[in-house]
Amino acid sequence: MKDNQEERFPLVDEVGRVIGSATRGECHNGSKLLHPVVHLHVFNSRGEVYLQKRPEWKDIQPGKWDTSVGGHIDYGETPELALTREVREELGIAEFTPERVGMYVFESRRERELVYVHRTVYDGEINPSKDELDGGRFWTLEEIRAAIGQQTLTPNFESEFQRFFL
Repeated sequence: MKDNQEERFPLVDEVGRVIGSATRGECHNGSKLLHPVVHLHVFNSRGEVYLQKRPEWKDIQPGKWDTSVGGHIDYGETPELALTREVREELGIAEFTPERVGMYVFESRRERELVYVHRTVYDGEINPSKDELDGGRFWTLEEIRAAIGQQTLTPNFESEFQRFFL
C-alpha cells in the first residue's frame, strides 16, 4: 500500500485562505507548497494521550508514533469536515467533541503544512484502521517526555505536543 500521489490538496496562505491546489506528490516533493492538515489529540479522563503508529509504507515519517489523528484537508473541504472524516477513518470514532487549541505552520525538509490543532477527551472504544495505521495506544505524559528526542515520535508531534500540551 502507498499514498495516492495524485490526490489534490488545497494550497493556502498562512491564515487558511485557499489560493490554489496541488497534488500530494507536489506538496511532498520539497516544494514547500503550504497545504492544510487537521490534528486531533485524544486524551482519556486519566490524562493519557492516544498515539497512532504510522505504517512503514507512509511517505512521511514511516514507523514512528504520531498524533492521535492527522490528515490532509481535501480540496473543497472545511477543517471541521476533514477532522470528522479523519477521526472516523483512522480511529473509528463517530461521536466526539473537538476543541480547537491552535493553528500554526509546520515546516520540514520536504513540506510545509498549516496545522489546525484540536483536542478532545474520549473514554470510548477506539478501533484503529488496519488500512491506515499500525495500531496505537494511550501514553502517559511521562512516557511521552521520555520518548522526545529518541527518534520514536515524529518531529511534528514532538514540537506540537510540547507547544500546546507540556
